[in-house]
Amino acid sequence: CGGMKVHVPPVVIAGLAFAAQRWVAPRRPSRLRRAAAVVTASAAAGFGVSGVLAFAKHGTTVDPLDPSRASTLVADGPYSVSRNPMYVALVGALGAHALWRGNALAGAPILAAWIALDRLQIGPEERALAVLFGDEYVCYCDRVPRWIGWPQGSKGTPRAPS
Repeated sequence: CGGMKVHVPPVVIAGLAFAAQRWVAPRRPSRLRRAAAVVTASAAAGFGVSGVLAFAKHGTTVDPLDPSRASTLVADGPYSVSRNPMYVALVGALGAHALWRGNALAGAPILAAWIALDRLQIGPEERALAVLFGDEYVCYCDRVPRWIGWPQGSKGTPRAPS
């Protein structure tokens, strides 16, 4: 039985949103917006890189296209505050780009990318990880939010098929 595969790489989703931001918001920012964009981009990059490094530390794949290849459930480091720090980083980078563009219209592609990542990527990943790691993953989902913020409890937690 093959694993659940995702067909649109997350970086493609983010790249399309980035291009849409450039199209809808051609203006340049003020110095203050530029500084805020650099701080936001740096924080996003740090969070994303720490996610990649945590996967490397545990010797598991960072390939988002076939989550069934994961060999270890990573729950420490950035994965103790978000189940998806690499996706949080992508959305954060889009937020930084919106600040850089200096136009409120640049926010719309962020919302579209967030929804696409949440529905097209994270949902299938969670189902695959629930099958792979069973109760360990369910407990992890109970402790750590999908994106970032307060833990959400078991409501909406993916379950392995019985």
